[in-house]
Amino acid sequence: MDKINSYQPELVAIRRDIHAHPEMGLEEVRTAALVAGKLREWGIEVTEGVGGTGVVGTVKGRLPGQRAIGLRADMDALSIPEQTGKPYASTNAGVMHACGHDGHTTMLLGAAKHLAEHRDFSGTVQLIFQPAEEGRGGAAAMLKDGLFERFPCDAVYGMHNMPGIPVGKFSIRKGPYMASASRWQAIFRGNGGHGGASPHLAADLSIVQAHFVLGLQTIVGRNVPPVETAVISVGYIGGGSNLSVNVMPSELVVSGTARCFTYATRDIINARMAELAHTLAKLHGATVEFTIDWGAPAVVNHDEQVDVAVAVASGVVGAEHVEPNAPPITGGEDFAYMLEAKPGAFIFIGNGVNADGSYHAVHTPLYDFNDAIIPLGVAWWVGIVQQELNMGRRRVRLI
Repeated sequence: MDKINSYQPELVAIRRDIHAHPEMGLEEVRTAALVAGKLREWGIEVTEGVGGTGVVGTVKGRLPGQRAIGLRADMDALSIPEQTGKPYASTNAGVMHACGHDGHTTMLLGAAKHLAEHRDFSGTVQLIFQPAEEGRGGAAAMLKDGLFERFPCDAVYGMHNMPGIPVGKFSIRKGPYMASASRWQAIFRGNGGHGGASPHLAADLSIVQAHFVLGLQTIVGRNVPPVETAVISVGYIGGGSNLSVNVMPSELVVSGTARCFTYATRDIINARMAELAHTLAKLHGATVEFTIDWGAPAVVNHDEQVDVAVAVASGVVGAEHVEPNAPPITGGEDFAYMLEAKPGAFIFIGNGVNADGSYHAVHTPLYDFNDAIIPLGVAWWVGIVQQELNMGRRRVRLI
């Protein structure tokens, strides 16, 4: 750790520079150039433009071996105005690193620096700097661009910070860990009308949407098996004008998100939501245009790689500070696509919590990545390489 700790001033400067210059998904031109420049500075082979703005660094060990692993970090920011007041706050109005991808990129860069200086491993490490994790399809774009064909990996690992988990702790689980997420929308249409003089001549879309919103809550409870987890939430309802409240709208929009952990449950949600929307519209003399678009599938960790991840985290912070059976999370993460293509594991590293139990969650304007966890993240990455690519390595069994 002494060597890794010695990188901290440089890495903090890199992290804060990235934080001050956030870029949206598939627009990470400056960030990708910074990453590629640092990798080349440290003598690492670099490929740019993978899946758009993605960067892959390839580090080969000095020892003989054919095994290869991938280490993935995300680079994109979010469309959120920053309110932290930090001296390194975003200089790009309306965009900020509200999920810590600046820190993720920096921790993997720290590991890259260490691996470039200490190539005492067998095989190859592919350092995957992914664009567009936040809903713009970065993982899928890299895979479509031949990520694992061009940069072969026998296993792939990912890491994300988690506010609310104390510094010095890691959290992971085998099997489904994060949910598949969707955006859905129902556009109800009718003839509209005068709400005071002739409501009986109009298709009242407010009643349609009221029954629809209430009906949504029966889908999980009465269609999804009790042992499965799913959630359907409404995030937007819009129609009519508050300047003409006597007018019954001819169009009303309801939209939101659905989350679950299996393809079978996705199919149930798709079918029942569509049936509910169309049946209610027909019942009230209206029509509906219903769409549901699922993003990444669920993050499903592979048992063997979770054992490796837990063993490495235990070596970094002590086994008592690692939760190997954390509860599933209904947030989404497009690293799931890589886990469908290759065996691997996704782990959370604690970003900290205040003494009173408070913290600023990701995707909020006051969030900031905790620089104190950078060495821990670097050490975990380096440990994964040592565990996976050492000579005569022994498979980790049950932890």
